[in-house]
Amino acid sequence: MTETTKPAIPDHLSVDPRSPHYNEAVLQFDVGIRFKGVEKSNVEEYCISEGWVRVPAGAAKDRHGNPLLIKLSGDVEAYYRD
Repeated sequence: MTETTKPAIPDHLSVDPRSPHYNEAVLQFDVGIRFKGVEKSNVEEYCISEGWVRVPAGAAKDRHGNPLLIKLSGDVEAYYRD
């Protein structure tokens, strides 16, 4: 697909289908996240305007078997990888 057919990257995005911020149209493409100037590959959710990302806290799981997420604050940049 060409660059013009990609949807705009939302301010708040989650990879969890149960989240209200899940957007399958955006996640069909390879979305990159740069947090505090460093490329991150383990981001589960982000919000650009509020400046935070949620990443797994090691191998810890919650009672439903989902990874425990920690919220990190800082500059967030989302973009499409080529």
